[in-house]
Amino acid sequence: MWEKKVDIQPPYDFDRVLERLSLDPLITINQKESSVNVPFYYEGEPVVVTVKSTGTIDEPTFFVSGEKDNSQEYCLGRVTHIFQWDVPLVDIQDHFLQTDLENIFIENRGTPLVLDFDPYFSLMKCIIHQQLNMSFAYTLTSRFVKKYGQEIEGTWIYPTPEKVAALTIEELRELQFSGRKAEYVIDTSKLIASGELNLRELARKSDSEVMDALVKIRGIGKWTAQNFLLFALGRQNLFPMADIGIQNAIKKLYKIDKKPTYEQMELLSKKWEPYLSYASLYLWRSIE
Repeated sequence: MWEKKVDIQPPYDFDRVLERLSLDPLITINQKESSVNVPFYYEGEPVVVTVKSTGTIDEPTFFVSGEKDNSQEYCLGRVTHIFQWDVPLVDIQDHFLQTDLENIFIENRGTPLVLDFDPYFSLMKCIIHQQLNMSFAYTLTSRFVKKYGQEIEGTWIYPTPEKVAALTIEELRELQFSGRKAEYVIDTSKLIASGELNLRELARKSDSEVMDALVKIRGIGKWTAQNFLLFALGRQNLFPMADIGIQNAIKKLYKIDKKPTYEQMELLSKKWEPYLSYASLYLWRSIE
């Protein structure tokens, strides 16, 4: 067993993090302890790391703990990346205080962009969630993980690409996947399991290179690729203009009657660069 104290640069609102993570029924959160269990794979084996907040927005302090001593350095690196502890939110906040998103950033001060715990499963989740309402999307994802993943002391570990690649369309249809969605999940997992699509190598490429590689895959469009860049890789300058939530937030903020055009959104978003991902996140927050 190991435990490490981590102090990070303020502001950082972990209550907002837990609030967002609590939308996903697969994530194990202890609100009373202000902690969350983070599952991923280390050297092919599942591990669970606990992240516990003991600080405040202006003095953020965490204790990170895990079972396997030999995995400590790797786990700390992963957790730092997932919770974006190495991204100075004060610089981003200062940038947006000079824009028309000022009030939204004041209201949601210290809200970080938190990544999905596993890049492979982030891509699977993006595919599963396509064209579904949020409630059923989480229901379908939960069925999938509870059927083909594994549970370690109350925390669900996502299935590996090798396991998913071996499934049949009929098996996923039994969980209420559409035939097309089942094909996309299995076929993409086969590409990853075979090494034809290497997610580690993809993470080292530019945004446009990642987009180009992903949209060539059947079942992955621009929306899914952008969400992967945001929530798996943590890229900072993405603005998914096709997202209905973003469109509704802009309608509300600027008090316009119709859905904003791409031209309008492109013009507005110029002021928010190079942190468009945070503009997206805070706009979503403004209508939640």
